[in-house]
Amino acid sequence: MAGRSTTRTASPADAHSYLGKSLEFLRAAEHSLSHDNRVAATGNAVTAGILAADAIAAARGGRVWKGEHSGAAEHLEKVGGAEGKRAATQLRRLIPLKNRAQYDPDPIVAKDAAAALAAASKIVSIAKAVVAGSRRS
Repeated sequence: MAGRSTTRTASPADAHSYLGKSLEFLRAAEHSLSHDNRVAATGNAVTAGILAADAIAAARGGRVWKGEHSGAAEHLEKVGGAEGKRAATQLRRLIPLKNRAQYDPDPIVAKDAAAALAAASKIVSIAKAVVAGSRRS
């Protein structure tokens, strides 16, 4: 669809909101995994990572990705600086798990759920530093 934007404007306040939501989903992922709810842990970890990516993109570039999830990491690399590049690596680990956790009938194995939580933790940590740094700017 030519002419349709795959990003939208986001403010510094939006960056803080995205970060807050990402932290909530990360806590839900941790809780789920501690109860061996691997599907919920993975789905929540993916959502935490997507929201953390939006926090970074909003803080650094003033635009968040709204297209297909597969393009979000490239956008993050473009607008997020060095931290965006590091975060994009984690996002690329999470995005393939989205459909597996949310739509596929197959279970999520413990190793994959733990990997999703680790990737989400890393990207949320990066987002926290970026958003905190944007307050000083």
